[in-house]
Amino acid sequence: MFGFLKKETSVELKAPTSGLFVPLAAVSDEVFASKAVGDGFAVTPAENVNQVVSPIDGVVSSIFPTKHAIMLTTKAGVEILLHLGIDTVELNGAPFTMLVTEGAKVQQGAPLVTVDWSQVIAAYKETTVMVVSANATFELADAVTGEVSPATTIGTFKLMTD
Repeated sequence: MFGFLKKETSVELKAPTSGLFVPLAAVSDEVFASKAVGDGFAVTPAENVNQVVSPIDGVVSSIFPTKHAIMLTTKAGVEILLHLGIDTVELNGAPFTMLVTEGAKVQQGAPLVTVDWSQVIAAYKETTVMVVSANATFELADAVTGEVSPATTIGTFKLMTD
């Protein structure tokens, strides 16, 4: 009867960049592969793509000082971490140019950061972009494999409730 009072608890996710879809369990970083920081997915960016976009509508709740990770929060309260590359914290922000600031409201597909992936590769780091949530469960959309783009629906995060 009062369905309009129910809070939306799930959010649809798009790919944060064009490239190859990677199941989280297949990434080379054991912390992410084991889901120790949350469930989700990853994308290895295509060679000619240097922009990472928002996979959801939300607010930029945190940008790590080394610019290698961004936290987004949805209206439903789902917290989503975008981690740009593997072991890229060691690069001290050099390959990353932020296009947003903390507190910015973003729409799905809005550019968040430009990455010079050649710097990442030159430092012998992997370019894989992880999208995870520690306070939501992840459900993969049907038949997501291979090449994806920011127009590709990857799945949904559903807020965990007590």
